[in-house]
Amino acid sequence: MERIFAEYLIETPYEVEKATAVLAGEQSSGTFVAVPGETDELKQRFAARVENIELLDLKDEPSIPGTAIAGKKYQQAKVKVSWSIENFGYNLPVLVSTLQGNLYEITQFTGLKLLDFEVPDSYQKHFSGPKFGIKGSKASTGVAGRPMIGTIIKPSVGLSPQDTAALVKTLLNAGIDFIKDDELMGSTANSLFDDRVKAIMPEIRKHEDKTGKKAMYAFNISDELDEMQRKYDLILSEKGSCAMISINSVGLSATKKICDKGALAIHAHRNGWGMLNRHPLLGIEFPAYQKIWRLAGVDQLHVNGIQNKFWESDDSVVRSIQSCLKPFLNLKPLLPVVSSGQWGGQAFETYRRTQTTDLLYMAGGGILAHPMGAKAGVIALHQAWDSAVKGLSLEETASLHPEFMASVKKFGK
Repeated sequence: MERIFAEYLIETPYEVEKATAVLAGEQSSGTFVAVPGETDELKQRFAARVENIELLDLKDEPSIPGTAIAGKKYQQAKVKVSWSIENFGYNLPVLVSTLQGNLYEITQFTGLKLLDFEVPDSYQKHFSGPKFGIKGSKASTGVAGRPMIGTIIKPSVGLSPQDTAALVKTLLNAGIDFIKDDELMGSTANSLFDDRVKAIMPEIRKHEDKTGKKAMYAFNISDELDEMQRKYDLILSEKGSCAMISINSVGLSATKKICDKGALAIHAHRNGWGMLNRHPLLGIEFPAYQKIWRLAGVDQLHVNGIQNKFWESDDSVVRSIQSCLKPFLNLKPLLPVVSSGQWGGQAFETYRRTQTTDLLYMAGGGILAHPMGAKAGVIALHQAWDSAVKGLSLEETASLHPEFMASVKKFGK
């Protein structure tokens, strides 16, 4: 039978082979004690298998709370485990429960992180993945040969629908490709969701009629499932093109249900990512994370940004971008959403390290706080990316363009 393979980084004070065998048993047919009915035939068919063990460093102290054994060191290792597809078929929540379930609770481990996983080609018949992805998102906004340039409505909450629509109009006139609600903006007391959609979409439609360019606005529909579907339909009726979902908040099945509707591009915000990844020996790495959400069908996924305002390293951000673009089954690649303290200055290092313009490059304050105004903020980002692709330096670009020079003076270190 076909098998699913998963790779983990583990740490344990026990013999690695025995600890990994406990993981395989706990996450398939076994439990802490032999039970009637667990025959050799059953285990042969359904038990997980330990495929490979690669020993790494020994540590004096445990990375996370667990079993402390006096005089023992803590062995780190990469291990590969596999399961028969018969265990869960094409049930995505059960697959995730297997790959990321009670194994984090097992006392044998003082560190455990899912690094990556592989599924068989038969998954292509059951999961259509992103409907738009990179090509569809860029085509929807008329963008080619460069990143999509986007921003976030700021202040995050507090603006009225009319104030938000006025800001959207300014951004549209500045040539923005993409605008989104902040993840904190759902339906506030002074900006109900329906009112906000009905105030913003006429501005987008008027701009499209005038210029032929339809900017993408990602309205945050994160909510209970029935209400998410109603909000989705409202965006569609107002001729919108995108909905945003806080995927860690609404969950896998709700996200997939919305993605399956297929008419709007789905902008996946990963807020809460830090609790899943920040510890080096706990949680999940982005290559595995993006595969789960690509199977669910999201089109655009946040990856943080170079020299970001958060904790994540540039190496991690680059790896995340690359994993979104890497082939996976026959599913469309995800559009990496670069954000977090971005302005044009990071474009040069981002392009140098990734060599791609298949990005949604998001700048909130980098556009809205530009000293020459939001329009100059958008222009400065275009100048930065155009120069980065041409091989010019930040300093050369600043000497050529007053808008970018003003960005350097405002945001540069």
